[in-house]
Amino acid sequence: MVVVGLQGELDLASAPQFESEIDSGEVASCATLVVDLDGLQFIDSTGLRLIFAASGRAQERGQQFAVTRGSEQVQRLLAITRVDEHLRIVDSPQEMLA
Repeated sequence: MVVVGLQGELDLASAPQFESEIDSGEVASCATLVVDLDGLQFIDSTGLRLIFAASGRAQERGQQFAVTRGSEQVQRLLAITRVDEHLRIVDSPQEMLA
C-alpha cells in the first residue's frame, strides 16, 4: 500500500506536483493507493478533478483506491459535489489493510 499524503491546498497551483506523485513508479506499481486528505485545508474544482483522475488511473492499473475524510471543509465539498458517492472514503489508511 502507498499513502499519498496531501498538505495545504490541492488546486491549480499544486496540480502538477500531485499528478507527478500519482504517476510515479512506486505509486503506479502498488496494489493499494490511499490519498490521505487529513492535512488538506483547501480543495477546489481542479483538486476534485485530480482526485477523480487518480481514482480512474488506479482502476486502470487494477489498484484498490480510497481517500481519507479530510478536514470539515474538504468533507463538505466532497458531499456538496457528491464526489463522496463515487469514491471509497476511509477514516484512516489502515482501514485498507483490513
